[in-house]
Amino acid sequence: MENTLRSLPKSKHSPLTMANETARRRDGETARKPIRHFRDLDVYQNALATGLRVYELTKRFPIEERYALTDQARRSSRSVCANIAEAWRKRRYEAAFIAKLSDAEGEAAETQVHLEFAFRHSYLSHDEFVNVDDAYEKIIGQLVKMIDEPEKWLIKNSRRRL
Repeated sequence: MENTLRSLPKSKHSPLTMANETARRRDGETARKPIRHFRDLDVYQNALATGLRVYELTKRFPIEERYALTDQARRSSRSVCANIAEAWRKRRYEAAFIAKLSDAEGEAAETQVHLEFAFRHSYLSHDEFVNVDDAYEKIIGQLVKMIDEPEKWLIKNSRRRL
């Protein structure tokens, strides 16, 4: 599979290109670029990577969980990303921005609960559960920091003087 991924063309927003860029930034190889899009946010990239991991892990869940635990875990993990994107587009309004980030935080915690149920039913190994749970703890921490410091993210009033 890895050879297949390497042979795919790399677009600007392909998972490989974005993952490589994230790794380079974390390793300090590139200067921090300005954040112009929600996809540039570390919290979004972490949520996307973790959500994709949830999707892969849930492929192994029993068929009887398809419309229950599998669906719930996938939906809530995707919702983390969607709420971050919505928050980014609502940066003109502090209350709306914070509300969407709070929704993302709630969805991340919900995903943790679904995955704990999966672990306790032996659908996930201990290591798989701990790795994904820790990833969501980091995401929640990033979201809380944004919620606590919204002024760093809000769009300033840019009325032109005539």
